[in-house]
Amino acid sequence: MHKQYINYSADMPLYISYETIKNIPIHWHYCIEILFVVKGTINLFINTEKFVIRENQVEIINIDEVHSIESDDPDNKVLIFQIDPYFFQKYYSDIENMFFYTKSTGENSQLGDEYEDLRVFLSQLLCETVQHQDNYDEEIENILIKLLYHLINNFNYLIYEQEELRNNKEQLQRYHSIYKYIYNNYQNNITLSDISNKEYLSTHYLSKEIKYATGYSFTEFVNLVRVEEAIKLLLDSDLTLSEISEEIGFSHTRYFNKHFKLHYTLTPLQFRKKYKSTEAELKKSTKVKELTLKDSLEELIYYIDDYDRFNYEDKIHQLNFNMDLDLGAFNKDFNKIITIGDAFDLLIEDNKDTLEELQLEMDFEYGRILNLFSPDMAIFPGSRFHNWNRAKDVLEFIDSLDILPIIVIHLQDELLEEDGEGNTLPIPVANASSLYRKDMLDTLHSFLDYFDSLESIDYRKFKFQFDSSFPEDLKADVIALLDEYNLEPLEDNFTINNDINNIYDTPYMIPYIIDNVVNGRNDLSFIRAFDVLDKQVNLTNEVFFGYPGLINDKGIKKPAFYAYSLLNKMGDTLVSKGDGYLVTKTHDQYQILLYTYHDKINNLISMREFAKLRGAKNGISKKLSLNIINVHSDTNITTYEINESIGSSYNYWVDMGRPTRLNKEENGILHKASYPNIKFKYSRKSTVINILTTLKTHGAVLIIINKVQKPVR
Repeated sequence: MHKQYINYSADMPLYISYETIKNIPIHWHYCIEILFVVKGTINLFINTEKFVIRENQVEIINIDEVHSIESDDPDNKVLIFQIDPYFFQKYYSDIENMFFYTKSTGENSQLGDEYEDLRVFLSQLLCETVQHQDNYDEEIENILIKLLYHLINNFNYLIYEQEELRNNKEQLQRYHSIYKYIYNNYQNNITLSDISNKEYLSTHYLSKEIKYATGYSFTEFVNLVRVEEAIKLLLDSDLTLSEISEEIGFSHTRYFNKHFKLHYTLTPLQFRKKYKSTEAELKKSTKVKELTLKDSLEELIYYIDDYDRFNYEDKIHQLNFNMDLDLGAFNKDFNKIITIGDAFDLLIEDNKDTLEELQLEMDFEYGRILNLFSPDMAIFPGSRFHNWNRAKDVLEFIDSLDILPIIVIHLQDELLEEDGEGNTLPIPVANASSLYRKDMLDTLHSFLDYFDSLESIDYRKFKFQFDSSFPEDLKADVIALLDEYNLEPLEDNFTINNDINNIYDTPYMIPYIIDNVVNGRNDLSFIRAFDVLDKQVNLTNEVFFGYPGLINDKGIKKPAFYAYSLLNKMGDTLVSKGDGYLVTKTHDQYQILLYTYHDKINNLISMREFAKLRGAKNGISKKLSLNIINVHSDTNITTYEINESIGSSYNYWVDMGRPTRLNKEENGILHKASYPNIKFKYSRKSTVINILTTLKTHGAVLIIINKVQKPVR
């Protein structure tokens, strides 16, 4: 028999299996089946359609839908959830006439929140099934009810076809009624008039609506339903073709043959000969490898890490720290230089306030300034006179913050000249290298002369740095000019990076920055002090737009800010470091910084890669037990925690529904919410201080232990 029967246990309307699939021949069953591809790729055939289901994607097979599965990927791993419709029927009586569809047209077709929530529900069902904790059967039923309404509200077959129906309940119900009538009466000689009379619609209007909703004419759609239902009779009965034709509503076998071949490229007889199999033949052609269901939990930890009933057996990790150790100085150069950005941006009061706030927290030594010699700063290429008032305002301001400037030297985009008729035209670099050399040197000479004459700023503290695209043959002339003023450029060139990447806004940046600072892996000079809204093209909102600032254009601190903030609280002496932790100390204080670690954390990834990373084994939350020795006094312990769910302004914004513009209340909420959770605890002197903490996904925990001296009596 090609129809299969699910052996549900007595106490559960759910069966879950975990398999590597090579081939599962044509079959169907009275259940709602959900495939969750944990690894690899499979090909799913439902009736007349083929779907390629990729890693981390989900596909729904409806009640009694004819389907088969095959895969050439030997490493595929698939979770199969089979749900008893009788259970759903208690909460939604029309479940037999409801169809659910997902989108699996490409790698990025299931990135929406509705798919994330679907994966979470499935992962929770898996967790309860595997762990069998108290009241697990009740929990499974509760999750299944939530899953049911999530499917109805987000994966309704009519919404899949026409998204605009989501908010049109009356039209949605009408279409469902039409579909239901066709599926329940296809075996009869139904006509468009039958339905139009039932729905009180004209046949012309109804015909257009059916075509709009299904892509088929009324007759085409009815015949498609008949053909799909014929499969079951062809494979699981001995009825003749004439009997099947009559059973499914065709007036003649000839029409049955015609429409069947239209969809399956085979006649009904050819299809029966090719696919009809005995029980033994079906068993032999079924090629699957049963996997241990418990093992799949590890693959889905990302989705159940915050599930309060999840109790993974390897979840507590122990770290031991001896505070008497001294591994030398901790390099704190991370807060030596911050790339401020374009000089012109510091003529805007909001940006000045933002930089001032940032400096109070971070105490940067140098600030890298771009485009100081630009038209925005009233420095025009080819000009005979340079007005340095704007540059003076900018440099005096950062001097007031105790930030020393690093001025990036690069060529102007274009020089201008008159064409003899009063028109001003650009001169390409390739055609006027000598003019560009002269203009660059004249501009720099004028700048240095001007600031040499000022008493308010000591220009000798200025640092200069070449842009990496600066012509090598011009560098020697610039260096010679700087030497006349007893100045010299930094040895390393600076690469101006204007890349836009939404990952910059996310809490992924917290462990990324910390790990790169701790291990000195990558250059972080692309990170800037603040975002600048008017520098962006193709904006979709005015809150988070993929710019690498520590603070966004609204003055809201981004997760990246707190990476620097936590690092800035670390001590000068290194005690210990390893994958995901850093321990330092000062005279009366110890600092333990814990951060999410996995083997890709030192890579600056895209948002698409970020979505794929969610199943990373070492990138999930961890419970940590810290055993700390050689702290010889009572202590006050302060803990700072920040992650996706605590203190991340980006995630709060996402939870708000990604508003394109913030009203006053939303702006206030994000300002207040984007702050770490802080806890305090007093601990008496002991041989071993034990601290239990949870390090959550894409986050960090900083534990500061202050020695407390007992008062003299």
